[in-house]
Amino acid sequence: MGPMSPQPDGDLLAGPPPTRLPDDHPQVRDGLEAGDDPARLAADHPSSSLAWAVLAEQTLGGAADADDPGAARAVTAYAYARTGYHRGLDALRRAGWRGQGLIPADHEPNQGFLRALLALSRAAQLIGEDDEAERCAQFLRDSGTSPDEVARLAG
Repeated sequence: MGPMSPQPDGDLLAGPPPTRLPDDHPQVRDGLEAGDDPARLAADHPSSSLAWAVLAEQTLGGAADADDPGAARAVTAYAYARTGYHRGLDALRRAGWRGQGLIPADHEPNQGFLRALLALSRAAQLIGEDDEAERCAQFLRDSGTSPDEVARLAG
């Protein structure tokens, strides 16, 4: 650029700002902490990614049966996780996300979407959708987190 060329504003390589979802469903988080049924919470708050993510995680089971929860449970978990994922995408778009950029895991309202995305990756792998499983795991990494970090959110 010559001396008279305008200078661009900001860092062109920085990318979009991180997306932080609004806390639209604190009652779901509170209900889960109080031991409420996640299915009831999902029915009462169907746009909550967190409720769907917890249903998927519970359906996939604990460490003892996580490698082989059975076909019916894997498909059910896949459906729950896909619902949470799509509800989260809707929320992200409403919050200004345009298909790229960080979705910080330390921002509590983002965690439902990230947990649904991880559950979708795991369930997809269990039903043989290996390409989708890897795409979901890559989406987590592209969002600025990792499958291991998100798994720790579930406790």
